[in-house]
Amino acid sequence: MIESQNGIVRNYSVLGVMSGSSLDGLDLAHCQLHKNDQGWYYEIQQATTRSYPRHLSNSLASLNTLTAEELLDLDIRLGAFIGETIRDFILEKQIDTLDCIASHGHTAFHNPARGYSLQIGHGATIAAVTHIPVICDFRSLDVALGGQGAPLVPIGDELFFSDYDYCLNLGGYSNISWQHQGRRLAMDVCPVNKAINLLAHEAGEEMDRNGEMARQGQVHKPLLKALHSLDYYRQPPPKSLADGWFNSEFLKTLRSADHLSLNDRLRTLYEHIAVQIARSTPLLSGGKMLATGGGAHNSFLVECLARQNKNQIVLPDPLLIDYKEALVFALMGALRITGEINCLSSATGARKDSSGGVIHTMKSSIFF
Repeated sequence: MIESQNGIVRNYSVLGVMSGSSLDGLDLAHCQLHKNDQGWYYEIQQATTRSYPRHLSNSLASLNTLTAEELLDLDIRLGAFIGETIRDFILEKQIDTLDCIASHGHTAFHNPARGYSLQIGHGATIAAVTHIPVICDFRSLDVALGGQGAPLVPIGDELFFSDYDYCLNLGGYSNISWQHQGRRLAMDVCPVNKAINLLAHEAGEEMDRNGEMARQGQVHKPLLKALHSLDYYRQPPPKSLADGWFNSEFLKTLRSADHLSLNDRLRTLYEHIAVQIARSTPLLSGGKMLATGGGAHNSFLVECLARQNKNQIVLPDPLLIDYKEALVFALMGALRITGEINCLSSATGARKDSSGGVIHTMKSSIFF
């Protein structure tokens, strides 16, 4: 960290680490973060995505079947993998200085109504492997304050991307944030890549690349109506999605149409996603919407979004598309070590803003 004598100019070197619900790998983004009296600025210097070894991906895909002891074991194994992956990345990219690692971990269970949101990927193990301060468990404090613990990305939307009217992430699930009367509002919208990839697997594909299969299908109106009718979509924000709801509600509805062709089911799913995102943007017409996340690479999905949405969809450079979430967690780490707000109650529904994240460090650390 470099800090000016008057405390106005600050620079941080942070590694943001993200494991998303679509299980497409571990994202790492080495970010230089700069704050002056004008605000926060960023540069993603180096980034990569590393695939999970099969034993980890299989375990992560079957989290809901694990015993408590097996879950604890997976927490440690994932933490060791994250730590070793970070260590290799640092050596490969010849990174000289890191103030901290900000690790989101992988969401195992998320039920804020019952007061918990669990991200595994053991922070203490990451710190022990890398000998670098680690900040993790960003959601728990917000949940304890009565919030959803999600979405967390709106703090980055507010500090880095406020020039856009909407910020949309198309990951395993989609989430969106926007400014309204001086407050940053947000919510999880609907499943995206998690559902698309699941259907694509039926054809032996990891994904529906560029929507090639969906483009050949037709919208099935009864299935579309059934998906739109799910109770979640009638709830007001703030609200958040989790795998439990996906498996028990969304997937059950989607599977009720297994008699349809794969292409028709995919096409209907794309239409559902586009309509739900359009419904989540009622405040503006003709504004600018920043779209990032893996789904932003899907050209047919973007076409569907553009047909339904009255806002201009803006696709940034591929680096930001792929690593915006890791960038924001790097920012959240920097905000945590300075004691600044990194979780917005207006986005999560908590009783108040907070600075969340558990810090793991060692006496040998010169930073803390």
